[in-house]
Amino acid sequence: MSAPKNGVALVVMGPSGCGKSTLAAALAEALDWEFVEGDRLHSTSNIAKMQRGAPLTDEDRAPWLDRIGEALARESATGVVAACSALKRSYRDRLRNAAGDLFFILPELPRETLEARLWYRKGHYMPVSLLDSQIRTLEMPEADEMALCLDGNLPVEAQVRQVLSALGRG
Repeated sequence: MSAPKNGVALVVMGPSGCGKSTLAAALAEALDWEFVEGDRLHSTSNIAKMQRGAPLTDEDRAPWLDRIGEALARESATGVVAACSALKRSYRDRLRNAAGDLFFILPELPRETLEARLWYRKGHYMPVSLLDSQIRTLEMPEADEMALCLDGNLPVEAQVRQVLSALGRG
């Protein structure tokens, strides 16, 4: 794992229920950076598809990833943290192509914990039935990617400290 040289564009990645949004928002607050919630950038057709329990295809995700990449590029000069599943290497590459160097953070949790979190989550369009497709799709960050895998069971404050330490800010 190596940290980005400029350290101003972070993406908290992983399957639904891993705590992406919570951690990304906490990091943005700790760093006084912008926060981009990737879930809010999905098209209405993507949201409807997920609500029906149908997994998104690469073609479905492409415009969504482009919108996130644009937001990252737009805000990277002053610092930005995004929450985005970024499950495949090709998705992370697409984000990097749009926004340059990115530092990915993956809170890791066992499937059972992810499922329990999804059952108790209120008001979200992602059904529990899609969890297995996300887990199957997940490609762990490779050695040549700037990425940090964390214990997602740790309190958010501890995860934030680990990320800040990896960035040389803590």
